[in-house]
Amino acid sequence: MKRRREMENGSEIRSVIEELSMVVKVKTGDDDHDAAVQVHQDSAHIPTRPFLSVCNSILQVLDKIGPTMAVLRQDVHQNIQRLEKARESNPSKYSNLIEILRKEVTEGNARKGASCCKAFVWLTRSMDFMVALLQRLAKDPRQSMEQAVEESYCIALKPWHGWISSAAFKVALKLVPDDRTFITLLLAKDENLDTLKEEMQSLISLLVPFLEEIHSILSSLGLDRLKAT
Repeated sequence: MKRRREMENGSEIRSVIEELSMVVKVKTGDDDHDAAVQVHQDSAHIPTRPFLSVCNSILQVLDKIGPTMAVLRQDVHQNIQRLEKARESNPSKYSNLIEILRKEVTEGNARKGASCCKAFVWLTRSMDFMVALLQRLAKDPRQSMEQAVEESYCIALKPWHGWISSAAFKVALKLVPDDRTFITLLLAKDENLDTLKEEMQSLISLLVPFLEEIHSILSSLGLDRLKAT
């Protein structure tokens, strides 16, 4: 409870950093760092509950962007629930999220319906989007939010979306808050712009290598090219 109160008193960016740090701590010692550059599915490990906690924290950041992210936010929430339900079916075995993915791949269900593999892929792409956005904001917090969000979308999500999703996003883009409003929403009570930029850089430095590992895992499982249906 104490940790939760501390997170509520801080910024959403700080919350994601704390949750992601927990994932890193759990993973530390699982694999030799030098060997982790090339991740193989038989030795890969992503702690399920800490990973889903990171995703839940990212939802709070997406909320700050407003109605533009409503569809993405809903997808993230549903994908978190799907993976959590799978974990609860066998908490011990599925404490490693990769076991959930491996089971579906082995059974030939990875690309069918509302699979956990699809959920994991889209959660990863949501984090790709957030990294792209943070990189732009950290470089220039006063740049056009509409431009930053659109550029981030084109990099992380548009290549995998069909024309319907892309068209819907273009309409919703008009609802993005201006840069000053968004930065104000992200700031915690004890923060200024400089400390927020430092937190953005800290989060980027954690997310980028983590996502590189995830994409290596997805590639090894043959899931990296999945598109929206």
